[in-house]
Amino acid sequence: MSNYDIKDSKLAEGGRRRIEWAEREMPVLRQIRERFLRERPLAGVRVSGCLHVTAETANLIKTLADGGADVVLTASNPLSTQDDVAASLVSHNEIPVFAIKGEDNVTYYKHLNAALDHKPHVTMDDGADLVSTLHKDRRDLLPQVIGGTEETTTGVIRLRAMAADGALEFPVIAVNDAMTKHFFDNRYGTGQSTLDGIIRATNMLLAGKVFVVAGYGWCGRGLASRARGLGANVIVTEVDPMPALEAVMDGFRVMPMEEAARIGDIFCTVTGDLNVIDKHHFEVMKDGAIVSNSGHFNVEINIPALDAMAVSKSLVRPFVEAYDLKDGRRIHILGEGRLINLASAEGHPASVMDMSFANQALGLEYMVKNGKKLERKVYSVPEEIDREIARIKLLAMGVAIDTLTDEQVRYLNSWQEGT
Repeated sequence: MSNYDIKDSKLAEGGRRRIEWAEREMPVLRQIRERFLRERPLAGVRVSGCLHVTAETANLIKTLADGGADVVLTASNPLSTQDDVAASLVSHNEIPVFAIKGEDNVTYYKHLNAALDHKPHVTMDDGADLVSTLHKDRRDLLPQVIGGTEETTTGVIRLRAMAADGALEFPVIAVNDAMTKHFFDNRYGTGQSTLDGIIRATNMLLAGKVFVVAGYGWCGRGLASRARGLGANVIVTEVDPMPALEAVMDGFRVMPMEEAARIGDIFCTVTGDLNVIDKHHFEVMKDGAIVSNSGHFNVEINIPALDAMAVSKSLVRPFVEAYDLKDGRRIHILGEGRLINLASAEGHPASVMDMSFANQALGLEYMVKNGKKLERKVYSVPEEIDREIARIKLLAMGVAIDTLTDEQVRYLNSWQEGT
C-alpha cells in the first residue's frame, strides 16, 4: 500500500501498543466488532472518515474494516493526530491514513481531498469539514453517496444549517445527539480531557484560580463541574437563559463574558460559535491570563484580533503562545486556540469513546441499510440503538438493573386505573 501520508512509519509499534491499551476500555465496540466479523454488514462499502486520529478512533476504524468496509481516514483537526496511531493503522492494518500532527491548513485540505478521492458511499465526519468540502468542491462524487454520520456538536450545527438551506444532498445521522454520546462523551469525556490538556500545557494549579467556562451545554457542564472539583472558582458565561439558569442552580456564578474577562485567570470556550472571546475581552483581561478552547474550531477565540493587538508573540512552552501587548500585559493562548484536550493531551478516555464510537459503527450500519429510503436531512440515532449501547455498557461494567413485570407494563400502557 503506497497511498497514504503520515509522519513516520517507524512509530507504528508504539501506536499498536496505544491502540491495544485503548481497546481494553472499549467493551461495547469490541462486542460490535465480533458481530461485524461474523456478519460482514459493510462488505463492499467505501467509507471516508474525517475524525481525530487517536487510539480510540483506530479501534472504530478496525471495527468497520472487520465489518467488510473499505476505509480511509483523515484528520478532523490539524493538531489532533497521534502520529504513532496513524503509523500503526497503515503498517499493521493496511488502512490508508492521511494525517500528520501539526499539519498546515493547505495540507489539511489536501488530506481531506485525498479521503474524498476514495469515492465514498458513506462519510464519517467530526466537524463537517469533509461533508462541506464534498458539497462545495467535489460535487461529482455526490450521486454515489448513500449518507453519512456526524460526531460532534459543531458539525451537527453546520449540517442542520445546510439542510435548512436545502443544500444537504444526502441524509446524515447526528451521532452527537445520541444520549449515550452527549451525556457521557461530552460531559465526562470533555470535562476531564480538557482539564488534562490545560494542565499538561501549563502545569498550573487550578485550585484557587478563577476559571471561566464559556457555554453551559453538555461539554460546559462537565468542564465546570470538574474545574470546581479541582478547587477552581468557576464562572459560567451563556447566551441562552435556560442553561444560564441551570448553571446558577448548580451553584456557579453566571455573568457576561465582558465582566468575566476582567477577573478570570483561565478561560475555556465550549460553545461551537465564533468570537466568543473577542478583542474587547482581551482589552480588559489580567496580565498573564490563559485562554483556551475545547470547541471543535479555533474560531471561538478571535486570535487575529489578538495578533493585531500584540507587539510580539513567542512560544514559551509547548502549546503555550505568549502575546505581549502594548500596555505591558501578556495573554497566553493554548494550542493555537484549537481543541486543547487533543492538542496537548490525548483526547477523551477510551471508556467514553467506547459509547460514541459504538454509535458511529451502528449508525453507519443503519445508514448503509436504510440510507436510500431516507430524506436529505439530519437524523437522530434511532432510540433502539442508543438503548442497546447503554445496555451493553452496563453489562460490561457488571451493573444489573430491574426489568418491568408484565403487570407493570400493562399499567404503564393503560389509562383506566386512577387514584
